[in-house]
Amino acid sequence: MMPNSKTTSQTIGIVLSTVPRYSETFFRNKIKGLQENGFDVVLFVDYVEEGDLDFPCTVIASANYNSSRLKSLSNITKALFKSIFSHPKTSIRFLRLERKDGLSLKNSLRNTIVNEFLLRKKIDWLHFGFGMLSSNRENIAQAIAAQMAVSFRGFDLYLSPLKHKGCYQRLFLKEVKYHVLSHEMKTDLKAQGIQSENIIVIPPAINVDFFQSDGNVKKEASIQLVTVARLHWKKGLEYTLEAIRLLKDSNIDFHYTIIGEGSEYERLQFATHQLNVQDHVTFTGKLPQTEVKKYLESSHIYLQYSIQEGFCNSVLEAQAMGLLCIVSNAEGLSENVLDQKTGWVVPKRQPELLAQKVQEVIRLNPQEKRAIKEVAIKRVREEFNLEQQNEAFFKFYNR
Repeated sequence: MMPNSKTTSQTIGIVLSTVPRYSETFFRNKIKGLQENGFDVVLFVDYVEEGDLDFPCTVIASANYNSSRLKSLSNITKALFKSIFSHPKTSIRFLRLERKDGLSLKNSLRNTIVNEFLLRKKIDWLHFGFGMLSSNRENIAQAIAAQMAVSFRGFDLYLSPLKHKGCYQRLFLKEVKYHVLSHEMKTDLKAQGIQSENIIVIPPAINVDFFQSDGNVKKEASIQLVTVARLHWKKGLEYTLEAIRLLKDSNIDFHYTIIGEGSEYERLQFATHQLNVQDHVTFTGKLPQTEVKKYLESSHIYLQYSIQEGFCNSVLEAQAMGLLCIVSNAEGLSENVLDQKTGWVVPKRQPELLAQKVQEVIRLNPQEKRAIKEVAIKRVREEFNLEQQNEAFFKFYNR
């Protein structure tokens, strides 16, 4: 049962880089669920585009401090004026907290000015949607007398610290409630000295009413493999293509479709030619959900051979649609897919093992395949639906 929507009147401030796009269903569903359960939601973003202010909750955007010198100076002056005359107490409190953390006066003033848009609103919770969004904002919540929450989704916990040394040094000293997508992420966060009770695991959820199979057996003559992923190195697509070459060498009758766009497109296209599998691979580009669903409906096996992965909604969608799912053991994927129960988990960066597993799955008899599919569908529908997620976030803000 969902909580009574009349039991809370808290205001949740969610910090993101931009207003969630149509395809960013996680944040859209979360905001909608919070509103349905009686929360007021304010969305803080670094910048807005045309039409963003029509988003179904209050949107507060930062001024642009990276435009022309004259425009930037004007925005700095306006922010300073607002800090002094509109909300002086919170601004001074934030400035003092920054100085207490050891920041220079110059950096403390800079952080006060660029974060002015976060200091102006009275809210109960300030929730940073990604870990790195809390950088240089670690004292905002305390300054505005709000509780602080931070979500880690995978790359921000594992990759950002490699690029930005010490980026969470101040954050991990603050009083924060953390949201992570998997129990493995919780274990890794605890290794940073965070208390277990301050880390809440809430995995992603999908619209199980939309992503559901009609139960019909796919009749295509060749095996249809599919992946839905951003074309980014962390998705392990080059290793997947190496496994595809091994399938070709084994005379498997198949076709592999990659749905998504990204910076690695040219590199991956070139890899298909170097591996001589271009006739077995199709890149569709980014597609709307309705088209993604059609591809899932006509496919047999879903591959997600990522190097790094927080959890992955696309794998949940594939399971819900009755595909046989083979994934890597990257972070949350081994909790998304239960090895030998709802699919198969293969050690990452070993395309030979991936190709071998695909062939093993193809050779399963219909009864074995059906048993895996049924358990996977049931688990996703029961444990990863939007109602479960909404209830979990209701408890997150009311514990």
